[in-house]
Amino acid sequence: MISKATFQFLKQLKANNSKEWFDENRGLYSSLRIEFEHFVNLVIAEISGFDKEASKTTAKASIFRINRDIRFSNDKSPYKTNFGAFIANGGRKGVKPGYYVHIEPGECFLSGGIYMPSASALKAIRTAIADNFNEFRTIITDKHFIHNFGKELWGEKLKTAPKGFPKDFIGVEYLKYKHYTVFKPETDKVFMSADFLNEIRAVFKALEPFNTFLSRALEDMDE
Repeated sequence: MISKATFQFLKQLKANNSKEWFDENRGLYSSLRIEFEHFVNLVIAEISGFDKEASKTTAKASIFRINRDIRFSNDKSPYKTNFGAFIANGGRKGVKPGYYVHIEPGECFLSGGIYMPSASALKAIRTAIADNFNEFRTIITDKHFIHNFGKELWGEKLKTAPKGFPKDFIGVEYLKYKHYTVFKPETDKVFMSADFLNEIRAVFKALEPFNTFLSRALEDMDE
C-alpha cells in the first residue's frame, strides 16, 4: 500500500511547487522515496511470478525522477506532482514493454505496454498484429483484459491506415495506434488499501499476454 503521507506530500507539492519549498521538505521527500522504492521492489517480486523478463530490473532503475525537464516547456514548475515507476527489462530508460504505477492525488492509475515506440518498433508491432491478428484479438478480448482495461487501447491514433498496410485489413483500427499501451484508473483509496498488491497482481497479470505479444514483435525486429 501507499502511505497517506505520500498523498499529503504530493498535494502540498502541487500547491507549493518551488525549489524553496522542496528544499525545506527534502528530508520528508527522501523518506517517502525510500518507502516508494520498497513498495516498487514488492511489485517487481509480484511481477516475477508471471513475467520473468520484465522483472529483470530494480526499483531504483524503474522509478522516475521527480524533477521535471523544463527546457522546452512553457510550464516552468520544477517538480512533478506524482511518483511513478515503469517496471521492465531495462527499467524506465528501457525500450521493452512493461508495467507502470502512477501515484498522483485524484489521478492514480495502473498501465503498461510500450509508450512512444521508435518508428522501427512501431512498424514491427503493427506487422506482428497484421500477421497474427487472431492471436492479438484473443488477447485484447479476453474477459480479464477487458475487465481491467476496457475494449480500447490508450493513446493517439492515425486517421487512416499506416503506410504499407491495407486499408481494408479487418484489424486496421489496431494498426492506427501510435502507442501500444493500456490504462486503468484507480482511486486514491485503492492505492492506500492493504489489498493494493493484490490489485496490482490481478491487473498486471491480465496485462502480461499483451506485453508478451509486444515483446515477441520487438524480438522479430532484431532478427
